[in-house]
Amino acid sequence: MNTDPEYAIHVHGVTKSFKDVDVLKGIDLRVEKGTMLALLGPNGAGKTTMVRILSTLLLPDGGMATIEGHDVVRSAEKVRQNIGLTGQYAAVDEYLTGEENLIMMGRLYHLGKKESVKRAHELLKQFDLEDAAKRPAKTYSGGMKRRLDLALSLVATPPVIFLDEPTTGLDPRSRIAMWDVITRLKKDGATILLTTQYLEEADNLADRIAVIDHGHVIAEGTADELKAKVGSDRLELVLLRVQDTEKALKIAGALAYLHEEKTIIIPIDTGVHGVRELLQAMENEQIEIESMNIQKPTLDDVFLQLTGHAVTQEEK
Repeated sequence: MNTDPEYAIHVHGVTKSFKDVDVLKGIDLRVEKGTMLALLGPNGAGKTTMVRILSTLLLPDGGMATIEGHDVVRSAEKVRQNIGLTGQYAAVDEYLTGEENLIMMGRLYHLGKKESVKRAHELLKQFDLEDAAKRPAKTYSGGMKRRLDLALSLVATPPVIFLDEPTTGLDPRSRIAMWDVITRLKKDGATILLTTQYLEEADNLADRIAVIDHGHVIAEGTADELKAKVGSDRLELVLLRVQDTEKALKIAGALAYLHEEKTIIIPIDTGVHGVRELLQAMENEQIEIESMNIQKPTLDDVFLQLTGHAVTQEEK
């Protein structure tokens, strides 16, 4: 595979199976230097397996992948020198303080004692952990541990960063704080591969999005390009009675889907006349509507149209 120097991450035809389960079925990806690609898909779609291969933690069965021009199999040591990895669960020593965790990582990278301390203080400030620097990590909140984990992966200032569902399990406030950190990393020139099952996260953070489902990349582009694939606006109806949901979905047609307990989403491309007819059909069946709203397509609509199910659905 000839790698283009403008791409920090280049993946071609990567496959991986576990026993009789094909997890990756020929993945192609390219990430330009200094940009962020979000790998979007449900649990079990192959996102974490892809990251483990790119970070040299797992060997592919087939295909090739390079990081900064270095092959992930033949030049694994070079790859590890160019990457940082943060996963779903913070990999910190809970009995050390935040400062001690960072200094220890610096020493493991052979930065020297003075440089390790300097780098630790830089990162504590960057990740808003200065006030907690002297506290054991076991006293940190989930969001603080995740920020410390990300800081640990950046001690050696790698040019490529893998964020494998870094906000999973965080409360909304901690998730937004983590988004701010990730945005700053991109502004500083890092190349980032973000895996997520949060549509809003991909929409807000990434330059480009690759949708993965059942081991295949089924679509790729900017958020706006992917939304344009859906084409139509959508009508959001909140029903007054939950027992009317099934009847309303039948009236709305095959592309309608249940968003929340009493909320259904209906793609519309027939304008005001079509909406009027739909509402009349609902009224004829004595389905009472609490509220309605017309919205532009979202990534949720894109994923549903491409796969036939919502992104939050677990893969079997």
